[in-house]
Amino acid sequence: MSVKPKKSLGQNFLLDKNIIDKIINASKISSSDEVLEIGPGTGNLTKFIVSQKPKKIYVIEKDENLISALEKQYFDKINIIKNDILKIPFKFYSRKKFLVLGNLPYNISTKILSNLCTNSELSVSRMILMFQKEVAERILADVNSKEYSRITILSKWKFDIKRVTDVKPNSFFPKPKVHSTVLEFIPKRRIHEIKDPKNLEKITKVFFNQRRKMIKKPINILFKKYKFDYKKFNINPTDRPQNIDISKYLKIVNEYESLGN
Repeated sequence: MSVKPKKSLGQNFLLDKNIIDKIINASKISSSDEVLEIGPGTGNLTKFIVSQKPKKIYVIEKDENLISALEKQYFDKINIIKNDILKIPFKFYSRKKFLVLGNLPYNISTKILSNLCTNSELSVSRMILMFQKEVAERILADVNSKEYSRITILSKWKFDIKRVTDVKPNSFFPKPKVHSTVLEFIPKRRIHEIKDPKNLEKITKVFFNQRRKMIKKPINILFKKYKFDYKKFNINPTDRPQNIDISKYLKIVNEYESLGN
């Protein structure tokens, strides 16, 4: 499939069969799986997904040139969703359980992951996703590290995550200027319950927009006239956002929701 990559869409097509094999092996596709591939591009990974003969294959692609080429090559083997991944209604995901794969566009990868983590309609068996290496390090980060961020919290609230493999720029066309990393996301058996996952997204955004500030500033923004009890959460108003572990952020979300938010 010969299609010119579009820089505006962050397209870097994965060519390295060794990396594709590692993704396929990590995905453990079975005949009962419904696979969702985000951004199939020229179909290099799609080809190997098809070879595993899952129950159904959905691919999400917005580039009309790529859609046309995919339809010609896989016309009866895949279901093409012609849309922007960030604009697909959450209800599309309901009553399905997906195995999610994707070489995510670098420029929107954290937004895609945030949506996957906060989409209450989405049920997954696992996700195998590729990110810019710097973003992957933030996803995997530990509390009190400089990489620890809101995407760490959103991801680890819902998933156990591990590194599958690092990927060099020469595995792609065109070659990106950065290295990449493939991560595996396995849903946790139990997650801390919150009423609306979007509140976790909102609260972590407020905190990490003030990353260098003491947490009393984002607390004051979120809780306004409410007297926030720092001792109840075993945190200090002079802490920074990267010093607060995930369990405490989730309890802060519970407190925020208890006030009718």
